[in-house]
Amino acid sequence: MAMLYIPRAFPIADLETWVRQESRRDQEHAVDLLERLQILQRTADPKKPRSFLLTNPFAASLRQALTGAGHHNSFGVPSNAESQHPIPINQLDEFARSQWESILGYMVGSTAVVLGNQGARLSNSVKTLLQYGGLVEVKGVSVGITQEGFAFVLQEVNAQVWTVLILYLDSAEQLSMDKVDVLSFLFMLGSLELGQSYSKNNLTDTQSQMLLDLGDLGIIYQDNSKSDHYYPTRLATTLTSDAGALRSSSAGFGGALRSSSSDDKGFVVIETNYRLYAYTSSPLQIAILSLFARLITRYPNMVSGKMTRDSVRRAIDMGITGDQIIDFLYTHAHAQMRKNSATVLPPTVVDQIRLWQIEGERMKTTGGFLFKDFASEKEYIGPCEYARDIGVLVWKNDKSKMFFVTRVEQIAAYLKNQRERRREGG
Repeated sequence: MAMLYIPRAFPIADLETWVRQESRRDQEHAVDLLERLQILQRTADPKKPRSFLLTNPFAASLRQALTGAGHHNSFGVPSNAESQHPIPINQLDEFARSQWESILGYMVGSTAVVLGNQGARLSNSVKTLLQYGGLVEVKGVSVGITQEGFAFVLQEVNAQVWTVLILYLDSAEQLSMDKVDVLSFLFMLGSLELGQSYSKNNLTDTQSQMLLDLGDLGIIYQDNSKSDHYYPTRLATTLTSDAGALRSSSAGFGGALRSSSSDDKGFVVIETNYRLYAYTSSPLQIAILSLFARLITRYPNMVSGKMTRDSVRRAIDMGITGDQIIDFLYTHAHAQMRKNSATVLPPTVVDQIRLWQIEGERMKTTGGFLFKDFASEKEYIGPCEYARDIGVLVWKNDKSKMFFVTRVEQIAAYLKNQRERRREGG
């Protein structure tokens, strides 16, 4: 930043005075990286000391962005259209929360839990984007969450938003959109002010199309598609900051900028007999729990259930790993569990979840037929090699003269033909 307003080349010797001796390697790495990004360039005069200069148009564009100069509108163009009917921030928060939880609800909606969403409808473009990113798997009319999708649900909301936006950026060319326009608009959204409306008149065609798509994600709010202004929601204004847009998938926007301690988000109690109690009324969190637990009773502010072999195996079959289940339980463990135990979760429960996963990895059943009791090695080798050639051989033991196949019809026909040939030859 100090070089931004220096019109001449900056000697490397002066730059080194800003860096501690033990950090010289980091400085060299940073300079090398900036050169490869064509942000810094070396001076061409060999008679002068080695110097660096910020390249153009990078330097000019950054100065314009910082000062709001030029016609690039780096921080958006405020609109006065809301002066008569401004949209309150709590309404923007409610809209963003409803839209985002509808996305998470769709991802875990394969469970039997009714999410009871607040009227938010998910567009086909958002569903396609989630499927494109491998977060859900669609089979016919059913939707199942994947391993990557479950990891996505466990992330903080800022990380979730950026994951979806990166998928959106990757698919921009398929939507005939300019990637540079898409990326610059996303960064601009992070600099906008919550509660302020902005004009659409200066946007490119790509950015105007983005408003519709980002509205489906709850990042942008518009009164209607023909409106000449838009509002960034909290999901947009926290894109480039470390402030949380949502504390967790169940927290809502009530504590959007409050710290997220374990006392705030802990709601799960699990006993050594695998019984589980969740002190939550969030339909989304209940749906997540039902992915790997059998829920039995539901009260106004609590659900109870039990983790069983079948419920955990069902989650593992969907691609959710045992470690992900353990991480979820640990992250959302009730404060009382953290006070009473150094390990937080009962070791028996943690070990059993891992054993249930290993059980599926070490054992696999295959239906088929075992052939044995061959009179000679020659009689054994013929049908065994034939089974291998036609692709039905699963296992063999040459020493015991036994083999196992998935289909018996062709092998039986082969043995019958061999017997007839021996009879004819005899």
